[in-house]
This record gives sequence, C-alpha cells and structure tokens, in this order.
Amino acid sequence: MAVIASTISTPPRARISQRVLLPGLGLGSLAALLLELALTRLFSVVLFYHFAFLAISIALLGLGAGGVFAYLLRSRLASVETRKLASQLCIANSVLVLLVLEIVLHIPVSLEVSGKNFLRLTAMYLAAAVPFFLTGLLFSVVYAREPEHIPRLYGADLCGGALACLAIVPLLNWLGGPNAIVCASVALAVAAMVWSESRPMRRMAALLGLIFLSLIAANHAGRLIDVVYAKGMFRDPAWVEFARWNAISRVEVDRQGGAKAIVIDADASTYIMNADVTKWHETEWERDLMSAPPALANVLRPHGEFAIIGPGGGVDVLRAVANGSPNVTGIEINPIIATTIMRERYADYSQHLYERPEVHIHVSDGRSYLRSSSQQFDVVQMTLVDTWASTAAGAFALSENNLYTVEAFREYLEHLKPDGMIAITRWEFRHPREALRVVAVAMEALHRLGVADPARNFIVASEGELNADGIPVVVIAKKTAFNAAEEAAVAGHLARYPQLHALYLPSRPGQNPFSILIAENDPYAFARFYAYNVAPVTDNNPFFFFTLKTSQILGEEGLRKGIDWKVNLGVLVLLLVLIISICAVLLFLIVPLALKRHAPRHSPIPLLYFIALGLGYILVEIAFIQRFVLFLGHPTYALTVVIFLLLLSSGAGSLSSRYWVPQTQMGWVPLALVVATLVSYVFFLPVRLASLVGLAFEYRLLISALLLVPLGFVMGMPFPTGLRALAGSADAIADGSEQAVEWAWAMNAAASVLGSVLAMVIAIQFGLSATLACGAMAYASAWLLLPTVGRKSN
Repeated sequence: MAVIASTISTPPRARISQRVLLPGLGLGSLAALLLELALTRLFSVVLFYHFAFLAISIALLGLGAGGVFAYLLRSRLASVETRKLASQLCIANSVLVLLVLEIVLHIPVSLEVSGKNFLRLTAMYLAAAVPFFLTGLLFSVVYAREPEHIPRLYGADLCGGALACLAIVPLLNWLGGPNAIVCASVALAVAAMVWSESRPMRRMAALLGLIFLSLIAANHAGRLIDVVYAKGMFRDPAWVEFARWNAISRVEVDRQGGAKAIVIDADASTYIMNADVTKWHETEWERDLMSAPPALANVLRPHGEFAIIGPGGGVDVLRAVANGSPNVTGIEINPIIATTIMRERYADYSQHLYERPEVHIHVSDGRSYLRSSSQQFDVVQMTLVDTWASTAAGAFALSENNLYTVEAFREYLEHLKPDGMIAITRWEFRHPREALRVVAVAMEALHRLGVADPARNFIVASEGELNADGIPVVVIAKKTAFNAAEEAAVAGHLARYPQLHALYLPSRPGQNPFSILIAENDPYAFARFYAYNVAPVTDNNPFFFFTLKTSQILGEEGLRKGIDWKVNLGVLVLLLVLIISICAVLLFLIVPLALKRHAPRHSPIPLLYFIALGLGYILVEIAFIQRFVLFLGHPTYALTVVIFLLLLSSGAGSLSSRYWVPQTQMGWVPLALVVATLVSYVFFLPVRLASLVGLAFEYRLLISALLLVPLGFVMGMPFPTGLRALAGSADAIADGSEQAVEWAWAMNAAASVLGSVLAMVIAIQFGLSATLACGAMAYASAWLLLPTVGRKSN
C-alpha cells in the first residue's frame, strides 16, 4: 500500500514529526491486526467454525476498499490537515469497533440455507469490514502525504502488526475474546491522542480510551459483553455457572439437570464426573459408564496403562481408574479444562479425579505429547474428540482434525505395547460413515506397519443397532490379532449389557458396511463405490469429518441427512462466502475505479501479473497456516505465528527490494527463488514437520522462523518491483501512473480476497500440498508475466 499511495500527488503541507507519524501509524496497524485475529476466535464461537477464516478476507477487503476510496476522494480530503483527519478517523474507528462487536454478538446466523440467513451473513461480513476500511483510508492518506518517510512508516506499520501477533494470545488468555476486540478500540483511542493537535480532540480521545479500559475491567468476567447468540441459538446466561476464554476456545460450565457439563465454544460438551471411585461397583455410575461402547477397552485391558487423548470432564479417566488401571495418562490441550475446571474450581465436585496418584494429566496436543514420549501403553483412547468448537484458523479448521489421520493412527499404534490397542469412539448414522472411516484409517495405518490382512485385528460395537443417527460406535484396532479369550470377554460384556451391539467380531463378522470394508481389505477401493466418502485421510488432507462426495454437495438430502449436516454444509458456506466476496470486490474495488475513468486505457495484460501475485501470496499464507496447525499444536498458534513471520519478513523484503533488485529487469530473480522454494516445500515440508512435532514448543517456533522468514523476505519483493516497472512504463505514463498503479493494486487486493476462499476449496478437494503447489504456480505465472509489466509502447 505504501508504494501505491506514494504515487498520489498532493499539495505541499506542514511537516509532521516522526514522533507522531511512527507511533500513530504503528498503533493503527496494531489495532487492525488485533481486530482481525480476535475476530477469527469470536467467529468460531458465535458462528460455526466454517466462518472463522472470514476475518482474513474481511480485513483484506476493508483495507483494499479504503485505499481505493482514498484515491477516489483525494480532492475532497486535500483540504483536511493530515493530523486532524487521522485523529478523526481513529476516534470514529474506535467506536465502530465496539459497534461491530455488538453486531457480531447479536446477529443470529445459523447454517440454515435461506435468503434471510444469507442476508444476515452478508450484513455481518460488510459491517466487520468497516473498521478495516477506515484503516485502509488512513494509511493511504498518510503514505501519500509523507512520501519521504515511507520506509520508516512501513517499518512502523510492520512493527504494529507484529506486536498484535505477539499480543493476541496473552490477551485472549487473560481478557477473553470480546475484551481483546475492545483492546483494539483502546489502541485506536491512543492513536487518536498521538495524532491530535488540538487539546479538545486529545481530551476526547483520552476520555474514550478511559471508557474502553473501564469497559474491559467491568467486563473481565463477561458480565457486560459476552456471547448472546451462538450457532444461531440464544444462549441463556441462567444456565452458566462459569465461563472463561483463552486462545484455544471459550469454555463454560453449564447446569444440565442435576449434572454439570463443560461446553466448548457453545457446541461440543463433556460432562464432569461426580463419582467416588472407591464406591464404584454396583452403582448407577458403573451401570451407565460400563454400558457405553468405549467400556470395551476397559473390559479387554482392565489393569492396563491408558493414554487418553482429550479426557475432558473425566469420563474415560474415571472408567479406567475404577476398573483397576494403575496408570492413566490424560492429554488435554485446553488448560481451562485440565487445570482451572477439573483441578481447581470443580475439583471437589469431580471428587479430585485428576489429582489421584494413578492419574497424570498433561496439558498438550495429543500427537505432540505422544511424539515426545517414550512411554508405551496398553490402550490409546479417544472418545468423541473432535475439537469442532475449538479451532479458528480457517474454514474447515475444525473438521480438519489431525488426530484422525493415517499418520496419527500409526503414531498411536507405535506407542502401544506388543498386544496393545487403540479405542476410537465416534458418532454413527443409519448410513455409516464416521466410525466406518475410523476403520478405514486404522486399516491403512496397520497396512503401513506391515499387517497385510487385519481382519482379526478389529472389534466394532455400538450402543444399540444403527437404526438412528447419533449412535456412539467404538472401533478397537489391535496391533496383533484378537485371541479367543479376548473375544469371549467382549461377548460376555455384551451379554451383560444388552443395549450394546456387536457390529464386527473376528469370529462373527456379520453382514454390514464394517464387515464388508474389513473383508475387502482395501479401504480406497471400498470408498470409491460406497455412498459416502470414507477413504482414509492423511495429514495432507485431514478433512476427516467431511464425508460427502462431490456429487452430493449441492444436494439438499445429502446436506441435511444426519447430525453431521453442519460439517458437510460447510462446503456450501464456502460457496456463499465466495459469492459475497465476489460481489464485495466488484462493489468496493473494481466498480469505483471503473466509474472514475470508465476503464484503464493501458493494456490489461500487466494487471494479470498483480492478480497472480495476490493469488500466490494468499494461497501460500493459508496453506502454511493449515500445515502448521499440526506442527504448532493449535490453529490459533499457527495463525499468529505464520502471519507474524510472513508479515515481518515480507515487509523487510519490500523495503529491501530497491537495493536487492535495483533494476526491474532482475525482477525474475525473487520470483524464481519463491517458485523453487515452494516446490521444494511441497515435497519436503510435510515429512520434516511431522518428524519434528515432538520437539519443545520453543524449538518448533525457531524452526518455523527458519522455514518462513527467508521465503517471506523474497515473497515481499515482486510486488513493489512490479509497481516500479508499471509506473515507469510508457503505457502508464501515457495513461497516468496513478491510475495504472491504482488498478494494479485493486486487482491484487481482489485476488487476495477471492484467493482466501479458493485456498480452502483447493485444500478440501486436493489437499494442502496441492494448495501450496497452486501458490507456486501463481508465482510462476507472475514470472512469465513480468516482462509485460514494464513493456514499452511502440
């Protein structure tokens, strides 16, 4: 934006001290990126997870539209002094941020396919873009009027954004999602104080800042501003006993009848256990928990050592301890659940379950912990763990679950004792697909470990017959074949609890999709002809919960059949967001420029270069965010780390482009380096990142920097290099370099907005490596188009 804005000619003005310019611009940048990152967390709570990535496209759209309108309105803005205009924009923006927060919290957007719901989503999308629009307007004006300070201004811009990336996680942990957004208002109020020359304006900004800080203090426990509508449903505060936010999720404890349930992001829930382990036998607790399908793991290994991924309120932990396990390792990613609720606030209620000597709770990502541990277990167990309500990196970030991939299952199997087993419980439907996919993934993992025919390595059981949706099904996969004694133990337990139903036993396979899949021993061939997509998923394409085939996506029956409709409907949501983005790009970027001078008089071919750069950058950025989710342990960490590193390094590359690429004819060099690096990452990155997951978090951050900073530095060079070439070409001079550069910038912004949606579509259909490869192809296209940018007219 800096290079573009500097081409806008303005009359001479009074010089502004850098003590005002740099902190003023830095605070504005901090507020904008803080708002963007906090919105990803808020959208994943208030809306369904498919909308979390909207914050990226909203920010790009708003900033782009602000820059365009700064160009279009420059004659009207010319009479307003820079500091006065900046202070007014910051004050207005600080209030608008609060209005956006209220709109997001109070508009009930569900996943219902209707025109009314589409209008609500559109209203929320456009309202959330307004603060970014004012930020883009401010930045464009400042850059245009202070061209001699552009390098330092750009540095302040980057420093502010970097501070936001560093601040967002502690702010979410300490203050919560709504208050983190109010912090953006505080930053804008302080920016207004910095910009303001008049004492009344400065006092007004200071008063607003104090009001915002007081609001944060008063709302520390969510008493004033909190979730009103979530997933289209009204959240009654009378149910809630406790609520707290962190960077991972919003967690609350609700009263549900006589029980207490932990509810994550107003969606996923787990009950807090309230049983005395020493008085377990012949109680209602024993009857209820042992009559559930996951209890088969305890029947088979009553005194085994358990590793439980996602123990939540302690259901599996209680069952393991009560059945005699001497060592239960719980791996819970959310410290609010593991510590604040289960070991502090509700420790007495849970009978101090997580503080028993045989129970060891670790706050970590499941795969990271197992990868770093040398311990072997009798059972690795996951019961209905899906994080549907705890991720925020992008569309399908929730269904994109790295716990259910072939590589993950192989790691679980490798951490078992020789006769150990994994026990995975999932919901199932009249037409099986979710637990059935667990069997397919486990089968492929066993194949990769050298088990040629795992027909005797599986036991599958459900709570009743599969004659309704939402039936829990346990899939037990053993490293070695089940023996007769183990089958007899399972059969005896099924006889004791007739509500349990065997779907597959090695000696009694039955006739159902589970037995057919296991008998065929080829999960990919089975999935090709099965009604749903149940093929094994990998770390490259970890969309375990998306089971619709392409032909079913737009089918009404396919979308609304089963309780997993909200997962599969996410693809339709992506299409709706794509439509909204296209309309917004046309309305706020393309049409205003076209109406200003009807159409660009220069050749449109050079604009393809900037479109390719916009697509390439956003495809690469989102591919890295998705890829680093597994490596860093959670989408929020991946989002902040990737954006932080790419922001700083790309900005440094942009500033250095004049020195590293002094002649535009050499612009192919950084493009070639980007393409070569991305191609190598397509083949090299997945394997290397997976092998390093077990390292300490600090080392993973260092490795992330080593991988992303050099690439980001080079990725920051092609855009300003192309702009210099375009502005100096004969076509641009004849047409007016302002308009030529403005069109180039608008096309780049439009491609970025649309590319943020396109990146997820490619990832869902073809995988994360394909998304990164498409980013490389976009940069390769820019390489080929570069000669057209500076081409001289005849």
